[in-house]
Amino acid sequence: MSQLASDYHARLSAFLHERILPAEEAYERYRAERGPADHSVPPIVEELKQEARGLGLWNLFLPDISGLTNVEYAPLAELTGWSGAIAPEVLNCAAPDTGNMELLHLFGTPEQKDRWLEPLLDGRIRSGFAMTEPDVASSDASNIECRIERDGDQYVVNGRKWWTSGALDPRCKVLIVMGKTDPAAPKHRQQSMVLVPVDTPGVDVVRDLTVFGYADQHGHGEVRLSDVRVPVTNLLGEEGGGFAMAQARLGPGRIHHCMRALGAAERALQLMCQRATARIAFGRPLADQGMVQEAIAESRLAIEQARLLTLKAAWLIDRHGSKGASIEIAAIKVLAPRTALAVIDRAIQVHGGAGVSADTPLGQMWAWHRAMRIFDGPDEVHLRSLARTELRTYEGPPPARPGPAG
Repeated sequence: MSQLASDYHARLSAFLHERILPAEEAYERYRAERGPADHSVPPIVEELKQEARGLGLWNLFLPDISGLTNVEYAPLAELTGWSGAIAPEVLNCAAPDTGNMELLHLFGTPEQKDRWLEPLLDGRIRSGFAMTEPDVASSDASNIECRIERDGDQYVVNGRKWWTSGALDPRCKVLIVMGKTDPAAPKHRQQSMVLVPVDTPGVDVVRDLTVFGYADQHGHGEVRLSDVRVPVTNLLGEEGGGFAMAQARLGPGRIHHCMRALGAAERALQLMCQRATARIAFGRPLADQGMVQEAIAESRLAIEQARLLTLKAAWLIDRHGSKGASIEIAAIKVLAPRTALAVIDRAIQVHGGAGVSADTPLGQMWAWHRAMRIFDGPDEVHLRSLARTELRTYEGPPPARPGPAG
């Protein structure tokens, strides 16, 4: 780790434990008082954002700004996973904005960057990414049915999206919408992306979708787009480039999610150990029970293994880009949430009744990481990619068997 990365890590670790984790109580109290239907921003978030900027802990996910490689950013993203609802946002490193900023950074015109990227980088607005649809299997993005049709100097957008994270946040000002511009084109050249301001006539955020009953502050919107008109200058990249851009966006996004998942696993392990040493059962601390010791040891093994594979993927991205690391990204997208879920589940078990209550963060942590096995591609899609790559090694005639020693 470079001196720059080490300095960031020391500052972020202190900020996490001294300011962010203690702020969770105020954050949750604000949300509980207003109820799940209220998506206003708890004041503590904006307060912490200003502090983070003052410490230089801002936009760390973007190498052109932070100067960090993916390998160097990985431990920082892991720290933010300790407080998934607060830490990524107060550093301006929260999804879906990070992926959207990367798209605008890579493919946006100067005008698009000025209107949308700069306010996003500055933390003044938020955004949504509208790709997934309720009526088709969106694990195959070529399935999407949303239409983006050219009409003179405008595009007309019609479709129905859901799981558009961030759409209910009052700061959400723009959606990146993926739809088909040419259904007759080759399969992966049919899709395009357009920038749609949320106040455009015809944009209707129908409802919020909860995650196992938990309502996130930014919301996960079902969005109906009815004859939505935007200028052709709102096209992101080129017509027919939507599928490729989606893959470019999802590569780094997947690895960021995996890094944060490891942070959640570490926090769950800490909570498990604290509970085990403090709780007395059958005349002894739980930590003296062999089965609890096994749960702790298995959790440490799993976290270390998943972290090493995640760092390998980050290293490959740094050297060969997302395409060159596609198999490793697929592998960690399966392994990281599985690891987090296993550790969180053990922590819940050690906590007993407290583990399934709202008195600990474990239930909400479990819900989010169970959902992670579906979003950004379900496990089955990534496992298929891994299997196909492995099987290609065995195509063609088998290697000649060595003869007996003479």
